[in-house]
Amino acid sequence: MKSRMFRIAALAVAGTLAFSACANRGGTEEASSENYPDKNLTMVVHAGAGGGSDLTARTLAKELEADLGQSIVVENRTGGGGRVGLTYLKERPADGYSIGFIPVEVSMLGHQGADIKPDQYTILGQVMNAPATLSVPANSPYQTLQQFLDAAKAKPGTITVSNSGAGAIWEAATLALGEAAGVTFKPVPYDGGAPAVAAGVSGEVQAVMAGVSESATAAKDGRMRVLAVLAPERVASLPDAPTAKELGHDIVIGGWGLIGAPAGLPAEVKEKLAAAVQKAASTTTFKDVMTKAGNTPMATSPDEATTFAQSEYDRFGEIY
Repeated sequence: MKSRMFRIAALAVAGTLAFSACANRGGTEEASSENYPDKNLTMVVHAGAGGGSDLTARTLAKELEADLGQSIVVENRTGGGGRVGLTYLKERPADGYSIGFIPVEVSMLGHQGADIKPDQYTILGQVMNAPATLSVPANSPYQTLQQFLDAAKAKPGTITVSNSGAGAIWEAATLALGEAAGVTFKPVPYDGGAPAVAAGVSGEVQAVMAGVSESATAAKDGRMRVLAVLAPERVASLPDAPTAKELGHDIVIGGWGLIGAPAGLPAEVKEKLAAAVQKAASTTTFKDVMTKAGNTPMATSPDEATTFAQSEYDRFGEIY
């Protein structure tokens, strides 16, 4: 188990993901016409409102609306560490009117028994990376990462750490940190990063493992204290928060986000949507929001992302 979790920790907070869809489940000639899109679109998000994934999706949707000329309704479908939203998205008609934010869990859940794999989606491009953060409530007795780890070592399996869902990337990050430090935590799943952070603020849990965009706001307004960022270097939104590596624990792990649609999207629709996603993710507004949140904005093509999709899926297959 220890070696497997160290391999998780070695997953860099980087990469791209996209993929060429297989069977067309609902695409039509009308959907691929030059009139597309001629009605509103839906953007499915696997996590709750207010979290990092939701922030990315809503910010990108606004930029997409300007280019596509149609409104985009963001629909949060939470649960199962991403299973609910990802399953819902893949089962929608492949007509170009259902798109979604696709998290790193698309490459993880299939190895945990879920019927979810990258090749069940038409991925249109990667738009961000997000390093993990470990935070505690402002009134926590733990002022440093070492104090927190010492407490966990003294009481194995009792220190509660919230995350965005069982089997999701932040649970993996919690386990990876524990393996790296030689301690055992008690992961507590919630339906997304925002409720996981809220649980920390309220004192329901003793610590929170979440993306930097989800923890930065609570840290800046004094409700939470970030003990460590699990990134290669400090992030702009939390300049005073040390990396785990600085503190003697060489662990780098985090999530990434893509935009996709159900498999089988008509080629012309895929081309138009992919171009729009890349344009939206390249805007100053989107990049500024991502950077201020502590994320790394990206704007990759479907072709660039295809190779990464399979490589990440294969890598998690070896881990699990």
